[in-house]
Amino acid sequence: MTTTARERLLTTASALFYREGIRAVGVERILGEAPSTRATFYRHFPSKEDLVLAYLHGVDDRTRAVVQAAVETSPSPDDALRAIGAAVTDDLADPAFRGCAFLNAAAEYPDPADPVRRLILEHRAWYVGTLTELFGEVFGDSPRRGRPEDAAAHFVMMRDGAMTGAGLDGAEAVGAAFRRGLEGLLTLLH
Repeated sequence: MTTTARERLLTTASALFYREGIRAVGVERILGEAPSTRATFYRHFPSKEDLVLAYLHGVDDRTRAVVQAAVETSPSPDDALRAIGAAVTDDLADPAFRGCAFLNAAAEYPDPADPVRRLILEHRAWYVGTLTELFGEVFGDSPRRGRPEDAAAHFVMMRDGAMTGAGLDGAEAVGAAFRRGLEGLLTLLH
């Protein structure tokens, strides 16, 4: 299968951005590794920011697909949450793992008005919203269990910590701690 120039540029940039950081990778580096001409690059991406947005949209699409598959193939909301958690620990165990692409990008784009930061926040709102819905199903009609929003925030906090900690403390140990934390959270809700 032949790849288009746009696909080649995006694939190359995505790998470099994830591995080395967005601001650390210049257009010339991408052109050299793709390989591509400057004219071809700017025909497909009017600016580096457009390329960064395309990279993050790709990560967003893949994440949504994983979460959707977890929800659709799980017999219960608890199992869907476990499947999403398993996807997190699978990411941690990948030898190419360099943290969460969105958390990494957020560190490089702190301005809330920046289109990159807005995309990061949109992704996070979707993720938290999806988890809130699932925890709402786990909670059912029982107010004694707490608020689904709080449980979703707890899950995301554990996930963010795992995404950061795996590079420092090892994927296996952090993944196991994340799984125990998720099981503990689900146990508290029942």
